[in-house]
Amino acid sequence: VYAILEARRLELEADLGSVDITPPADSLRSRLLASGASADPVVIDLVDAIEIAAENSREYRSRKESLYLAALDLTLERFRFQVQQVGTLGALVTGTGGEADDLLIDGNLGLSKLLGTGARIVGDIGLSMFRVLSTGDSLDAVSSIGLSITQPLLAGFGERIVKEPLTQAERNVVYEVRSFERYRRTFTYDVIVRYLSLVRAADSVRNQRVNYDRLQELRRRNEAWGEAGRLSLVEVDQARQDEVQSRDDLLQAEQNYAAQLDDFKFFLGLPPQANIQLTPEALTRLYDTEPTALPFDDADRLAEFALQWRLDHQTVLDQVDDSRRKVYIAADSLRNVLDVSAGADLSSPEGEPFDLDLSDTNWFLGIDIDLALNNRLPQRNAYRRTLITLQANQRNAEQSEDSIRLDLRDALREAQRTLQSWALQKGQVVLNERREENTRLELEAGRASTRDILESTRSLLSAKNSATAALIDQYLAVLALWRDLEMLRIGPEGPYPDPEMLAVLTQPSQEVPLESTQEAPQGGPQEVPQP
Repeated sequence: VYAILEARRLELEADLGSVDITPPADSLRSRLLASGASADPVVIDLVDAIEIAAENSREYRSRKESLYLAALDLTLERFRFQVQQVGTLGALVTGTGGEADDLLIDGNLGLSKLLGTGARIVGDIGLSMFRVLSTGDSLDAVSSIGLSITQPLLAGFGERIVKEPLTQAERNVVYEVRSFERYRRTFTYDVIVRYLSLVRAADSVRNQRVNYDRLQELRRRNEAWGEAGRLSLVEVDQARQDEVQSRDDLLQAEQNYAAQLDDFKFFLGLPPQANIQLTPEALTRLYDTEPTALPFDDADRLAEFALQWRLDHQTVLDQVDDSRRKVYIAADSLRNVLDVSAGADLSSPEGEPFDLDLSDTNWFLGIDIDLALNNRLPQRNAYRRTLITLQANQRNAEQSEDSIRLDLRDALREAQRTLQSWALQKGQVVLNERREENTRLELEAGRASTRDILESTRSLLSAKNSATAALIDQYLAVLALWRDLEMLRIGPEGPYPDPEMLAVLTQPSQEVPLESTQEAPQGGPQEVPQP
């Protein structure tokens, strides 16, 4: 099974990672459960989160098992076309009352082979030994050898009919490999979204805590000035009110972060009580990687590129070919049945198992015809269903293409919008920091009120949270674009677009793109036969 998956992976140039379905003996989950509450906190970055999810996520492991089972089914279909061996041994004693009368020992070796034409060859070699126990005679042995072949000439004839289950099983493995590779990329994107959502929540907690500390300082200052008679009680109460509200907002932010962290641990397949912390540099790394404009802006060209490379779309197209083959199979079942069979067998005389005389060979030659005098209503209905299924799969292919085109247009617009939004929000932070600083200076000089400093503090908090959200949204929008173009890859430093595919995509439009990894249709000509 693993050899089949490795071969398909190489053919499709897919990086499936480890597809071993054996549960890891020393997974992070088992280590955390073993260490209990005394375990040191596990600090994870983005790449760590992806690796942990691949090892411990229940959904991810279920998808690996589905991939394995598809290859397992293929081994069965291949086995059907191998030489089938059947060996039996038996012994039988018969008697009357308390006396044993006869002893029979029988052995048989049978071989059968299904050919691509639909012919089935069956051969067997047998040896039987018989002894009458009541007389004390010696064992009498009889050997036999036989061979028969049955070949359909109408319905059921031909490689396209006979090997259809094998063909479909081969293609199912290809589909499952594509599906798993596509799933790995969408799953990785999902991990990144959840991880950065936590980063955003943690940043919101930090910003809220800084805001709370500033409001505490302002409240103490106003209380002191109020006691000195330099400030009205209204402004003192304004500072107290905003401090209380900020404290409540901080508690809500902390609760939201804790709830998201628990959900994230559940998603990763880790126990809820595990002590997991995000690396402190997670947001800093995003800020250090300044977002830049995309090197392309043609949505139609992106769509054409995606239609060539998207693994799920390739499978949808191939399923149309599958439907055409099913139509051919269903049409074949409407034909008359005409089978010819031939065979021969030879037995030795009793007590002389090695004395086989070819002149005593028994043979037969036969023909079986089913004239289909009954109305083949089930076969007709099955044929009609396959035609309808073909039409449905053709519509699915059209829908898949349209959906990819729409998704790419939306993804490109989102990436462009979030880039502009990030630039605006970053400027808002600078503006509100300057406003907040100037307002404090004006307050110290007595030229600003408490309401002014409270408004500037709230605006600065909102601007910081909005800037972090805009940065994360822009990062995710670009990753979503790479994902939808089937270009998303994961390296030691995190996600990145496949460099070769990106180079092709950014070439002038007259350049010839790389060839698609899509397989050629299997199963011979794909015409739709008529019954």
